[in-house]
Amino acid sequence: LPGGVELDGSRLFRDRIYQQHGLIHPIIRQKSSSEGRTSHDLLLACIIDNKRFTDEDRDEIHDAINEINNYTYSYLNKTAKLQWPLVRISYLFYNQLRAQNLSSIQINATSFDSRSPTYELIENNFMAQLKILRQMDIHITGPGTGQMYQTFLSDGSVTINIGGIRPWGTENTDKAYSSYLEQYMTSGTPYIKGLYYPINERQKGIKKDEVIKLIRQASQLILEGFSLPVNVHNNLAPDGQLFVEMCEKDKEFCSSVTKRIPEGNSHCLDLWVEDFVHEHRQWNAGGFIDNGRNISCSFNHSLLHELREKYGIKHSKSNE
Repeated sequence: LPGGVELDGSRLFRDRIYQQHGLIHPIIRQKSSSEGRTSHDLLLACIIDNKRFTDEDRDEIHDAINEINNYTYSYLNKTAKLQWPLVRISYLFYNQLRAQNLSSIQINATSFDSRSPTYELIENNFMAQLKILRQMDIHITGPGTGQMYQTFLSDGSVTINIGGIRPWGTENTDKAYSSYLEQYMTSGTPYIKGLYYPINERQKGIKKDEVIKLIRQASQLILEGFSLPVNVHNNLAPDGQLFVEMCEKDKEFCSSVTKRIPEGNSHCLDLWVEDFVHEHRQWNAGGFIDNGRNISCSFNHSLLHELREKYGIKHSKSNE
């Protein structure tokens, strides 16, 4: 969202959407995620189903949910010292969240509305989803459409990008690498904190212990109080941070992937950070062949290799 950080546009957009749907906007926290919270608060986490999850992934996720929920229920309403914050986790399918009733409500228009001073709004499925998001402390899902909703989280929430695998269909092969896709959504939402499944582990499939670690890390960050706003660079995964540094140091490359010019190579604008970092297709030194034509994008490969090492990103030559 242009101006999402500099002009606080993401928060303004979020609040506007809640207002337009007759809902009170989420809790405002000015400087810390711990504002208005106590160490014994029950945090609400939701794992959103993702088409990239395999059956094995879902089994591991549900095992993680059970372990954390069992811990929470055993300490709920007790004064004992806690080893971990209390978190209650639900597993959601957005397409199954439905409006509870089809009643209508009267909404007062804002000064920016083009409609009448008072208008009617009928309860809908998106409103049902917003009501869940408004209460969510920890938002967990994989790449894709599910990432689009993190903008609607309350100040001081955490979103966990549990990642996926690229290229599509390479699970359990040495060609697979971790993929987070829409990191820009997290980086552009400075009132939340972003966490990522370990970049060198996701290609092995989702594991229960890693999910538990991430959720407990998120809950501790929230209650201990991470600073707001969050630095945009810190809300990127390692490959996202690598891309930013690459753009700073290789200006010609940066221009080729960010500027649309008539004589430019459109394939260089077809960019997912993870594909570039692992030199896939047009980012390979030799490019790839499409209908007898070689497609490639030039950049400083030596610099990329240095940055991969700096950010601790493992790379398999079979990806190229």
